[in-house]
Amino acid sequence: MNSNTLSTVGQPLPRGTGVATQAEQDAVAPGDIAVGVVIGRASEYFDFFVYGIASVLVFPAIFFPHLERLEGLLWSFALLALAFVVRPIGTLLGMALQRRFDRGVKLTVALFLLGISTCVIAVLPGYNAWGTAAIAALALARIGQGLALGGSWDGLPSLLAINAPEGKRGWYAMLGQLGAPTGFLIAASLFAYLWGSLNVIDFLSWGWRFPFFAAFALNVVALFARLRLVMTHEYEKNLEEHELDPCDTGELFREQGYNVFIGAFAALASFALFHLVTVFPLSWLVLHSEQSVGQFLTVQIVGALLAGLSMPISGLIADRIGRRSTLGTLAITIGIFSLFIPILLDSGAMGQNIFILVGFVLLGLSYGQAAGAVTSNFLPRFRYTGAALTSDLAWLFGAAFAPLVALGLSIQFGLWAVTAYLLSGAVVTLVALRTNRMLKMKDRD
Repeated sequence: MNSNTLSTVGQPLPRGTGVATQAEQDAVAPGDIAVGVVIGRASEYFDFFVYGIASVLVFPAIFFPHLERLEGLLWSFALLALAFVVRPIGTLLGMALQRRFDRGVKLTVALFLLGISTCVIAVLPGYNAWGTAAIAALALARIGQGLALGGSWDGLPSLLAINAPEGKRGWYAMLGQLGAPTGFLIAASLFAYLWGSLNVIDFLSWGWRFPFFAAFALNVVALFARLRLVMTHEYEKNLEEHELDPCDTGELFREQGYNVFIGAFAALASFALFHLVTVFPLSWLVLHSEQSVGQFLTVQIVGALLAGLSMPISGLIADRIGRRSTLGTLAITIGIFSLFIPILLDSGAMGQNIFILVGFVLLGLSYGQAAGAVTSNFLPRFRYTGAALTSDLAWLFGAAFAPLVALGLSIQFGLWAVTAYLLSGAVVTLVALRTNRMLKMKDRD
């Protein structure tokens, strides 16, 4: 597909033309691609946050009742990280399936694995019934979720970036990221409702299981919708024309492996902040704050709304000054924000609420442009696999261990250690963006 074809998408045919050309019939509008991306991301993030919130409110009591509350939280966060550790493996296994069969088979396998893993969590007995076998089963189910999410990569985000109109790439990049605040908003609202409507015994007995059944249903519907989308003739043709198919991983890392790591580290500040305003503060609350869980979840819901409103602003800013400049500016802002973490979290309900609301706004602005900021660096034949692995490693390096590390550091050394942790993420982002700029300048010489 050439640029002339893309420019005609959504435009009326010239007078005197009775039928559309084959190229015009096969063209896919960026807005249509964005629908598929948003559907996939929203379901993924809902599942992600259901597990994250349960790691604080449920799992320490159900799977680690034999441990102190703090130890139970730390172990829950360790299991939370498992999905991100195995996600690159899931991506590679999914790529192998796609090479052997096709994209549809890969997505179908991912669908069933994700559904089975989520359902297993929803029906698992606790430690008091199964002992350590319950913890092992939870860990295996979490690994299954991570493998499935890696295998569910469909190439639509890359196709959206390629087909986005010139001068609006920041706006279209932001659309897929809207799934994050949407997923958190639904997950937090569901838990807030169940927490406020049920007594503790009922909530820990059966109430917490309902969000996992909801996640299962939503993921099945979303993955089937994506499957039907990417298997249509128009999408298959677009994906093939842009070489959005698996490549040899060894060749990718030999030729452009540096781009994978630059892309992952370029988003580090945003991905670290991701968990530090969602999951970590909830754990800090249950250990140290007198504010009620229901009230705190309500504040986080408002924060998610603010993040959702901030993301379109990030698209407008990025299209004006560039995505990399936007990420760099926001990394500096996140670094400044990190200096206020101890002050705000130790200042009672008011300070904690300010931390959440400001943090979510920064998250919306930065995370709106965090995905695929340097994906265009990849050669076309490497872009599909390179974009997937870049995303996987960004989650692994930036978000996977953030709640575990932040909680552990705050207990051992105080909240200033959390400041140092987030500040280091901002510095790494700036270094990665600078390195990327230097490499691009070198390529021009």
